[in-house]
Amino acid sequence: MNINLTQNKNFKTFKIFSEVAAKNNQTLFIVGGYVRDLLMKRQSPTDIDFVTEGNGIELAKAIAKELNPKLKVSVFKNYGTAMFKHQGLDLEFVGARKESYAEDSRKPSVEIGTLEDDQKRRDFTINALAISLNKENFGDLIDPFEGILDIKNRILRTPLEPSQTYSDDPLRMMRAIRFASTLNFKIEENSLNAIKNESERIRIVSLERIMVEFNKIMLSAKPSAGLKLMEETGLMQLIIPELTALKGIEEVEGQTHKDNFWHTLEVVDNISTNTDNLWLRWAALLHDIGKAPTKKFVDGIGWTFHGHEFLGSKMVKNLFYRLKLPLGTDMKYVQKLVKLSSRPIALVDDGTSDSALRRLLFDAGEDLEDLFILNKADITTKNSSKQAKFKRNFEEVAIKIKEVEEKDQVRNFQPPISGEEIMELFNIKPSREIGILKEKVKEAILEGEIANDKDEARNFVIKEGELLGLKIGI
Repeated sequence: MNINLTQNKNFKTFKIFSEVAAKNNQTLFIVGGYVRDLLMKRQSPTDIDFVTEGNGIELAKAIAKELNPKLKVSVFKNYGTAMFKHQGLDLEFVGARKESYAEDSRKPSVEIGTLEDDQKRRDFTINALAISLNKENFGDLIDPFEGILDIKNRILRTPLEPSQTYSDDPLRMMRAIRFASTLNFKIEENSLNAIKNESERIRIVSLERIMVEFNKIMLSAKPSAGLKLMEETGLMQLIIPELTALKGIEEVEGQTHKDNFWHTLEVVDNISTNTDNLWLRWAALLHDIGKAPTKKFVDGIGWTFHGHEFLGSKMVKNLFYRLKLPLGTDMKYVQKLVKLSSRPIALVDDGTSDSALRRLLFDAGEDLEDLFILNKADITTKNSSKQAKFKRNFEEVAIKIKEVEEKDQVRNFQPPISGEEIMELFNIKPSREIGILKEKVKEAILEGEIANDKDEARNFVIKEGELLGLKIGI
């Protein structure tokens, strides 16, 4: 089968590469994801991998020199690879190789090999496809493992025996699930069983690499496809046991609770239809994380999960730290949304005070809309009338909050009187009284005792300052 590359936007680049390879007496092939996506008619990635039966580093340097003598080539001698950027593309070259693995490492021993050897070491048949850039068969598809048939049937298979493939490089188990989730493919039965059998091998892979694949699953159109496979294969229990702890339904005195693991997966799918924000999707994944350790059956009441939001927000930090996820603003954002996840529904009651609404505005700040997206995604009931009722409830809360926000302006709250102004007012130096007075001003505004107004705040501070023994200008 020949792929007509003349219509490809990179055709001229490929022809130059072909000519330089011929001058160097080397073969050259496009391999991997670029070929797969080209055959699937997906948007072509900006990174392209090339294999040569020879020295990949020397060929990369020769091609870069032909394109532009000033092009910078990055060389990775340990891996025998070289790469450079050209016209918005990341181009990587490697010499064809054989690989063998030690039991306790996913770093291979490498030998020089042929294109066939190189294709055998690939993770899946759909990624073992190659297109020749050689003059005698330019554009020919080289498909030794029927990868094009697997693309047609949407099947994920390994080129060689699956247990060996996954044992050699256990990250491939996560990649299999990631491709199944992002491409909507089915993992072939023998391959799926091999992942179950080799799941423990994931422990030798760095969490940073695992999370790269996990986050791609989280960003897929329907993340639950990948998350279910992780649970089925045992990988979820090994990587995020806090989630699998949510599995199961208990019954006491005829009363049950919902399975919070499968509910969580529904919430993640729901939220994914409304946002591509990775960390908002993580908030959905972890919003009930505190329910397993807080679950309790109380006579006369039933199952309770008191304080699960607060505990869950604390668990987020430990989980992010262990999984090597960002510990800065992204983690704090997820913590905040988990902690506030049940607050809006508690404000549905007509008797809800403006104070409670102001406090939610203050606590959620600029993330209030994201909190409402999470709340709506959390509606997983299959009862259409209940679903409509819950959505109306959130809309009513949103209207109430908008009214309070317009009136009191407490979102992203900034004190109407600063610490410096308080020091000047009482002619005092920095002291604990400044913090006390600022906190009192904030509480008075949130409780509706004074308006969010500079003059009212100043008069309030004078009165409260006198109670602390402070005098104006003294």
